Amino acid sequence: MLLTFIYLAFISLGLPDSLLGSAWPIIHRELAVPLPWSGIIFMIISAGTVLSSLMSDRLTRRLGAGRVTAYSVALTCAALFGFSLSGSFALLCLWAVPYGLGAGGVDAALNNYVALHYASRHMSWLHCMWGIGAMTGPYIMAAALSGDGSWQGGYRVIGCIQLALTAVLLLSLPLWKQDTPNSIEKENSKALSLAKAIAIPGAKSVMLSFFCYCALEQTVGLWASSFLVNVRGVDAVTAARYGSLFFIGITGGRAVSGFLTLRLNDTQMVRLGQGLIATGILVVLLGTDTALLGLILLGLGCAPIYPCIIHSTPSHFGAERSQALIGVQMASAYVGTSLMPPLFGWLSTRLTLRAFPAYLMLLLAVMTASHWTLCRRTKA
Repeated sequence: MLLTFIYLAFISLGLPDSLLGSAWPIIHRELAVPLPWSGIIFMIISAGTVLSSLMSDRLTRRLGAGRVTAYSVALTCAALFGFSLSGSFALLCLWAVPYGLGAGGVDAALNNYVALHYASRHMSWLHCMWGIGAMTGPYIMAAALSGDGSWQGGYRVIGCIQLALTAVLLLSLPLWKQDTPNSIEKENSKALSLAKAIAIPGAKSVMLSFFCYCALEQTVGLWASSFLVNVRGVDAVTAARYGSLFFIGITGGRAVSGFLTLRLNDTQMVRLGQGLIATGILVVLLGTDTALLGLILLGLGCAPIYPCIIHSTPSHFGAERSQALIGVQMASAYVGTSLMPPLFGWLSTRLTLRAFPAYLMLLLAVMTASHWTLCRRTKA
């Protein structure tokens, strides 16, 4: 029953993630602000997620994973209702603060709890659930816009879903395992400081792996359609439609990865994913017709990497350190997501969008090297 609630929490975690992008074309006109200002809200949310990820070890030891999850979902719920009541850009920025803090708290606490208590297949399927939530959010927003034309209504619907989930999570608190031998929530354990967590052998390597992976995933998601239009000559409508193949590949790939983990360990799954990403980049380079297939391969390659690196954290660093390490991994992921796609946008103005595959290959090379270093240093 608890695992069912965790699955629902992961769907809920994905639901709000794509709302801003879906609604922003309407929001920026209604609020009379420039189109690029969505990046300001995105950066505020990212800063909140980084902060709450870094605080996750201390909070989880004090409150337990169940309470951190429930309270974080409640915080996100409040932020969504705040968005639905906002009539100015300043208010959106204000509510973006609890939005980011809540999202980062859920992400770090749940990922560590599942890594400690469940098999690798559940981590893959849980992140598949996140993908389902992320794909469902825009449909809910589209329904709201086509109904009364109100983007606030879309946020309100997702807020109601989060409110129901908060109630369910609060009722489920007695089910959470607080006293298992390997649990990080031991009363006599102490939270690791950021400096001590980073100083652990292999910590910098796993942080760099996460930084590069999330940078690669977000860069593909943001720039793939532009590459197809401007370099491969695909029309904009087709490019937008096929750009979604990358996310379909990730979601479907994570569903399949759950079964593959029955035969392959986490390290083998990560290396399989890296090989598929390399193949996808090469296929994108071959031409217009193959570029579409390449996007699917890129999605399939990305699918196992995030959940399997997360799930292997207790094996690499020990159960008592895993929450701290997952916290810094999450923070590294959000920093990579925030910085590297805009960096490619800046580079593309000087090198053209033809540099897209080379940029991805560079991120993949650094990610692969850092993951090999992690496995060597932790002997896991």
